[in-house]
Amino acid sequence: MIVDEGTNPFEVGVATELFGLPRPELGLPGPLYEVTVCAPTPEVRMNHGFFTLTGVAGLDAADGADTLIVPGRPDNVVPRGPEVLDAIRRTHARGARVISFCTGTFALAEAGLLDGRPATTHWRWAGEFRRLHPRVRLEPDVLFVDDGDVLTASGSAAALDLGLHVWHRDHGAEIANAVSRRLVFASHREGGQRQFVERPVPEVPGDSLGPLLAWALERLGEPLTVAGLAARAAVSPATLHRRFRTRLGTTPLAWLTRERVALACRLIERGEERLDVVAARSGLGTAANLRARLRRETGLTPSDYRRRFGPPDDLGL
Repeated sequence: MIVDEGTNPFEVGVATELFGLPRPELGLPGPLYEVTVCAPTPEVRMNHGFFTLTGVAGLDAADGADTLIVPGRPDNVVPRGPEVLDAIRRTHARGARVISFCTGTFALAEAGLLDGRPATTHWRWAGEFRRLHPRVRLEPDVLFVDDGDVLTASGSAAALDLGLHVWHRDHGAEIANAVSRRLVFASHREGGQRQFVERPVPEVPGDSLGPLLAWALERLGEPLTVAGLAARAAVSPATLHRRFRTRLGTTPLAWLTRERVALACRLIERGEERLDVVAARSGLGTAANLRARLRRETGLTPSDYRRRFGPPDDLGL
């Protein structure tokens, strides 16, 4: 992770929490990631001078990284130092994955990594970003963009969404869900969800979605419908839709479909070979629908998903 003068400490903390801490709850013999913080200087003053990082590794530490994380900072119109941009270019050129959080996207654009590619950044800085980097295909209304070897998150909190997406991409739904439970954070929000709710409704006592979501998660294999969920919550479908949009940034049907796909992924990871069984138990109905939904959500076919995340002795679907 590259830090620079004025880097936002929250995003540094997010990256550390996501990838730098031991995770004994996974029951694995060792860590799945190792994090090194590097910078142009051994001491880095963080945004607003809240604290200073000392004893930081030099930028040459990035030369051995498989993934490079670039957090944001508020002074986006001030270019990053040439040594930082060189480290980003060098790391990407040798095939490493590069990830930016929030306005860290500016640094990736300055380094030339984003020309002609899709990316996102914080909605507040979208106009400034377009002015400075018109050749980037900016998507200002999404939480994050995964463009293969370059991934960008829209805001500080969206860094958590992108980080969990990376866990899922690298290690599968089962492990990503375990990490999200440790963080007490939603296990998966699609990158295409909007960054913010345009017309938030006031909080109303007693309208928490928690009990309804817990109830539905226990019954994903049953024929659940939006109307049925609304009836369970004793509200109209329109009210339920509004609450989902406000609380989760998505619709009831999209949430239900995403959770069913996540369950299907877990079943495949645990070794279930029969697609019709996976489809039935996850509520996706048919093997054809399972294939379509899994490809849409993960970019992988069931066979590819099993080869990547399934038990090692499986021969695949």
